[in-house]
Amino acid sequence: MSSHTAALLKHKGALAVASRPTPAPGPDEVLVAVRAVALNPIDHIQRGTLFFVPVLPAVLGCDVAGVIVACGANVSSSLGLAVGTRVCAFASSYYQEGSPDHGAFQSLVLVQKETVAPLPAGISFEHGAMVPVAALTAFTAWPILGISIATRHAPGTGPAVLIWGAASSVGTYAVQTAKLLGLTVYATASPHNHAYIKSLGARAVFDYHAADAVAQIAAAVKADGVSMSLAHAVVPGSLQPVLDVLHQTRGAQHARVAHSPPLPEDMPTPADTTVTFNLPSFDKAERNAHFHEVFHEQLKPALENGSLVPSPAAQIEGGGLSGLDAALDKLQAGVSGKKLVLAL
Repeated sequence: MSSHTAALLKHKGALAVASRPTPAPGPDEVLVAVRAVALNPIDHIQRGTLFFVPVLPAVLGCDVAGVIVACGANVSSSLGLAVGTRVCAFASSYYQEGSPDHGAFQSLVLVQKETVAPLPAGISFEHGAMVPVAALTAFTAWPILGISIATRHAPGTGPAVLIWGAASSVGTYAVQTAKLLGLTVYATASPHNHAYIKSLGARAVFDYHAADAVAQIAAAVKADGVSMSLAHAVVPGSLQPVLDVLHQTRGAQHARVAHSPPLPEDMPTPADTTVTFNLPSFDKAERNAHFHEVFHEQLKPALENGSLVPSPAAQIEGGGLSGLDAALDKLQAGVSGKKLVLAL
């Protein structure tokens, strides 16, 4: 194809569907015909603020599922990638100097080979599109906390970890990947999501709305006879209560927190705790090695054997690329326990 359709951000505030030239994949890339995209908070933030948007017009988005239609010379079939393969992929221009060829919100997108995973036949494109960014974010937190993602403790015997915001998209994968590693998970969520979060692998789930949530979690950890010095603060506003819990549960250990939202400017910095923004390395070689480990060594087999499943519930929006603005408005207004997805 010489051209395809894309949702272009030409200026701050709104997207416009237009035609753009179709690129050929570089040696280490694949070209994916997009069948579904999933939405993330960064998408509506970038649309409204041009945050980390170095090139206009831009193509936003980063979560896709579809079919490979062309492969670069260095894309080996040993990765399970070939023309015709159903895949899910992290398709983002962020690590490609803002290149619009690499943004998700278009019908054909370039993706680096390290961030593509084959999609099992039993997972739809709509559900497959929900996986890449949230799973990548969840996996990336574990090395920040000093835990290799290749770790496999016997179920529930590994170190205790607190996941604050477990019903969010990233939170559900934080729980699932923790279970995969064999960690002991204490989590927070709204009460109507407690059973679901437990089904994903949490040992105990607490209502973060409760005035004594911190005391409840600390008491449960102590009653279980463990110490807890690790946490993933998944959602905005979670850092202070996470620090309060770890202060009571870490014992003599130095505590570590992986923080997925941008760090608050007035962030507390207790001497006994290290708080780190949850982001892959800025070193390209290290980052690509991490991407390969996540997508090809962890995500691919986990999707195949069902130890990781698309989560949370999908909310399918209509209109394809033309429906993106309305769907992003819904996301910006607030969505609980759901992932917004559009079929193309």
